[in-house]
Amino acid sequence: MTAADTPDETTVALGGSPVDAAVETIQREMTTFARRARASAGRMHPQLSLVSYTLLGHLEERDGRRATDLAAHYALDKSTVSRQVSALERAGLIERRVDPDDHRVQVLHLTETGRHILGQVTERRRAAFRERLADWPEEDLLRFAAYLERYNAWPSGAPDEERD
Repeated sequence: MTAADTPDETTVALGGSPVDAAVETIQREMTTFARRARASAGRMHPQLSLVSYTLLGHLEERDGRRATDLAAHYALDKSTVSRQVSALERAGLIERRVDPDDHRVQVLHLTETGRHILGQVTERRRAAFRERLADWPEEDLLRFAAYLERYNAWPSGAPDEERD
């Protein structure tokens, strides 16, 4: 293990144990990661915040969803999703369509413009990740990917929702 692989003395002193120090380091680094992701979203595309990018990606993956489904999936207030959806509609990135199975329901879908912009931003994000991870050994990349999947597999609705 290298010095970069172990918590520094300050972190150990704060947490009291190596496990506490590791948890503190993980929390701090994930906060930094989230902050950088939000900051870089504007550079990827001026119309697409990180939240908007995430919602568009989910709509593409699921081939459309109701706004209430988005709110439930991301554990967001319906009014928050409503504001995001309105902004995406005004930008011409999503549209509402009547659900063929229930004409009372409207389903959100990406427009062609939305698909195009999402594709551009996705490719820019992938390129940025590839560049940042270019000198990592394959074994580290595979392990890191597995750890992220394992971390994110925590069931939604579990205690401590702040983990997201």
